[in-house]
Amino acid sequence: MKLVTYDRDGAARLGAVAADQIVDLAMLADAAGETLPCAMIDLIALGEDGLASARRLMAAHDGNWPAGTARPIEGARLLAPIPRLPKGVIGVGLNYAEHVEESSRTMDTARERPSHPVIFFKPPTAVVGHEAPILHNAAQTRQMDWESELGVVIGRTCRNVGTDAAMGMVFGYTCVNDISARDLRHGGQWCFAKGQDSFAPMGPCIVTADEIPDPHTLRIGLRVNGVTKQDGNTGQMIFRVPDLIAHLSSGITLEPGDVIATGSPSGVGISFTPPQFLQPGDVVEVEVEGIGVLRNPVVAV
Repeated sequence: MKLVTYDRDGAARLGAVAADQIVDLAMLADAAGETLPCAMIDLIALGEDGLASARRLMAAHDGNWPAGTARPIEGARLLAPIPRLPKGVIGVGLNYAEHVEESSRTMDTARERPSHPVIFFKPPTAVVGHEAPILHNAAQTRQMDWESELGVVIGRTCRNVGTDAAMGMVFGYTCVNDISARDLRHGGQWCFAKGQDSFAPMGPCIVTADEIPDPHTLRIGLRVNGVTKQDGNTGQMIFRVPDLIAHLSSGITLEPGDVIATGSPSGVGISFTPPQFLQPGDVVEVEVEGIGVLRNPVVAV
């Protein structure tokens, strides 16, 4: 299933995408005398039972939607799939070999591949949705950069999960743009440079794990004003999804709705000669095969 959170009369609502329509799952269930939650995170918490109910109801109507339950996706305002993440975004740095090389050349990071995943966090307030503005504060940064990433959405509470069981913890996948102010990295710390308001665009949807049986075969890329800047494949990850879940859960309890941003391929702005950075008026698009396009304008504040 392709699931979205959309704005309906000022309220965030859970929807399923069917062709060119968004079907409100709570309203669909109510029309059938059943119950489904209004919020994405509550559906995730229901586990496979919740998804099974949603799939059954969608299949039962299959385009013949009860009155008021569906609306065209065109013109709908899509929010971040999970507007308020439990932990914020769990970021993974330096997880593609070519990005390790370009970072060592342009950002003084180590030239060697990391021996363990490099972890950082973006706070919940950094998360914005599809078409929402990325806020560019020229008084703070002149080096706003992009990073296209595959987001892994956790579906079950887990601790000390081995790699063999890790994929069973995944609810689905989304697109993430790890916006980074390169000139705000202080003392080797990344959180302030990467965690400011609007620095974690996410969406436009979550695709459930059953539709992406192998997350390591996906083309991933990024465009600025229609020009390709990144063009990679998730198979280039140094630490794959099971490795990341096993590593994180060895010391941190992962919960339904947690999102792991799995790192960026090469082609970030600072790697160009001369460097290229986002400016007000730019439009940046992350595209991940099988998920879709996450588009955000850059706006001066």
